[in-house]
Amino acid sequence: MRKRMRVLASICAFTLAISLLSACGSSNDAKSGEQANGGKGGKDTITALLPPVSGKFQDNFKQMEKEFSELYPDLTLKIEPASWEDVTQKLDTQVNAGSPPDIAFIGSAGIPKYIQQGMMMDIKDVATPEMIADYDKVPLEYMKNGDGLYGFPAYMEVHALGGNREFLEKAGIDWKKVQQEGWTFDEFREAVKKGVVKEGDKTSRYGFVFATAGVASKDYLGILVKNAGMPDPFDKDLKYAYTSKNFLEVLKDIRTLIDDGSMPKELSSVDAGKRWNMFLTGQTMITGKGLATFENNANENNEKIAKKDGSEVKGSIPVQYTVLPVPTFLGQKQQSTVAVDGYVTFRGKNEPTPEHKANVVKAAYFLASGKVAATTNNDLFAAHITQSARKEAEKMPIKRDEFNEKAVQTLLSHAAPARPDIPTDLGAKAIKMETEVIVPKLQALIANEITPEQMYDAVKSAAISTFGEDGIVKD
Repeated sequence: MRKRMRVLASICAFTLAISLLSACGSSNDAKSGEQANGGKGGKDTITALLPPVSGKFQDNFKQMEKEFSELYPDLTLKIEPASWEDVTQKLDTQVNAGSPPDIAFIGSAGIPKYIQQGMMMDIKDVATPEMIADYDKVPLEYMKNGDGLYGFPAYMEVHALGGNREFLEKAGIDWKKVQQEGWTFDEFREAVKKGVVKEGDKTSRYGFVFATAGVASKDYLGILVKNAGMPDPFDKDLKYAYTSKNFLEVLKDIRTLIDDGSMPKELSSVDAGKRWNMFLTGQTMITGKGLATFENNANENNEKIAKKDGSEVKGSIPVQYTVLPVPTFLGQKQQSTVAVDGYVTFRGKNEPTPEHKANVVKAAYFLASGKVAATTNNDLFAAHITQSARKEAEKMPIKRDEFNEKAVQTLLSHAAPARPDIPTDLGAKAIKMETEVIVPKLQALIANEITPEQMYDAVKSAAISTFGEDGIVKD
């Protein structure tokens, strides 16, 4: 979803959205690229708006531009950097002006919004068979809408939870079993209670802390409802799903964890940076959302602690980061939330020439495959999703916890499937519902300003207004 790896600010930035690129050249063969796209054309410039997918990513922009030009001497890749906090605003401003970048790094869930605005460029007839064959099928499906293909995925990363292994073991939690078999909400609730440490009336350690403020405001509920039988905002009949009774039960459980004292009452003010700080400083046993790269982040901070040079996060302790699944609700099966973010292709008000379209595809593929993708995904501890990146990654060994690696693979096997069947207009309406109704009401619920029932009623009322009585789930 490739930031937050500059310790705190970087770590918080990364949490969002999880994930871009961090590295240097591409293993794509220039000759095969020219053959695939019809040989060399005239000089052309391709623009890209890219946030810090990984901590090192933006430091390498000049090198990436240089290596792309070496691969395609007549082409120039011009990269505009953006922060995770302002990339959407920058992109929207350019889209609204009718002059978006050729490529932008965004989450695949945002594709319907820009299709509806008429600014996305379908590349299904331009991407070569060799390019398509390089990708794993599942992540590539996330870049589709209807029968169109709107870019290339950078990674498919699981959104999970993360635990402090020492604290988990002290609480008597069989984390190895949980990694492979999962846990129900009731089991999770009892587990996080055991992680709470109090000093008098003050809580010095919580059982669970999840970032719910700022750019992470959408994550918490979105991750939970997938494991409550609602993997998408729409069911298979294209009925809006968040009017289900299961949605209300998840809202009740969100309040329960706070009311139990397992989560802080001030949860609504905890952003991605603060929750990571709380995890590294031993103020919580389990954190969320959790990404595979957090193991690397924790290890790097552990090394800084060992050096005793003051470069570590202030007050932090050695932490062995442990990947954990999100609990399931109401007897539903586990359906992992995955972030499939990538290099999405745009067009301006005027139809691009066939030559420019082909050049944009070359640039998007350069960024999303081969050595560039291998370096980035290694930096993120994300699974490789192209054959070319896997081949390059063989030359870049990384040290990972074997249990975490297996846990991530298990979670990926439960990944919720892509839904290219959801019409663009419905997808855009769901995004609007999330932004204008669900996120503000969730903040109010977490702050104990409204009840679960009040939030559910507000969402249902807005859904009926948006999708009609016959367009929502009624159970």
